[in-house]
Amino acid sequence: MTDVVEFAVEDGIARIHLDRPHRLNAVVPELVEGLIQALVRARAEGVRVAVLAGRGRSFCSGHDLKAETPVLNASESRSRLERIQEVTREIRRAPFPVIAAVHGYALGAGCEFALGCDLVVAAENARFGFPEAGIGLSVTGGISRLLTAAVGPLKAKELILLGEHFDAERAASMGLIARVVPDGEHERVALKLAADLAAKPPYALALAKHAVDRGVDGTVEDAFAREVADAELTEHSGEADRAVREWRDR
Repeated sequence: MTDVVEFAVEDGIARIHLDRPHRLNAVVPELVEGLIQALVRARAEGVRVAVLAGRGRSFCSGHDLKAETPVLNASESRSRLERIQEVTREIRRAPFPVIAAVHGYALGAGCEFALGCDLVVAAENARFGFPEAGIGLSVTGGISRLLTAAVGPLKAKELILLGEHFDAERAASMGLIARVVPDGEHERVALKLAADLAAKPPYALALAKHAVDRGVDGTVEDAFAREVADAELTEHSGEADRAVREWRDR
């Protein structure tokens, strides 16, 4: 693992923690790589369930807008975007359920990480959202397909175009999360669900998970390719640079 992602296994359950609490676990390349490595390791070690959570005050606040942005050529930019998408791919190819335990902010890529999981347990203080369009960026993680499959195209457009935050209760009402729990209880409840799942036949769970995924998989790779193309366009438009400068000057 990298220094910003923790990994532990107990009783067949992998516990993966995003660990950049001073930046609300905001996304930087090191965190993406650590998360991919953790999911790969969980698969290699034959865990029965994985729980993904964040240290500190939030699950993941999205891309770190205060981090220095390196100058990338077109190939490097595409590779960076595809590595972010690899998180969703690893969750989906895992033969075990992955449960997101969410508290505080789950925004942008953080929201995509959470909603890419098989089940989501959210504390009452959780706040979800897709702010990318408002700062000149594009969604990633296959969310343009997966969110649409979950809530329908009109609601997906509302969430992505407006970029408004929505709370755990609203997320539950849209069918995006499995449980809303009192603040501070999200990991405990997620681990209880994980223990219940770990007691079930693993092959049957894997088949059930992948059967559902295949139901929406017809065009998810198309969504990945389209998102990379869109993100490249937004990155090279200069809108993101202007929007980030304005955000930093607030």
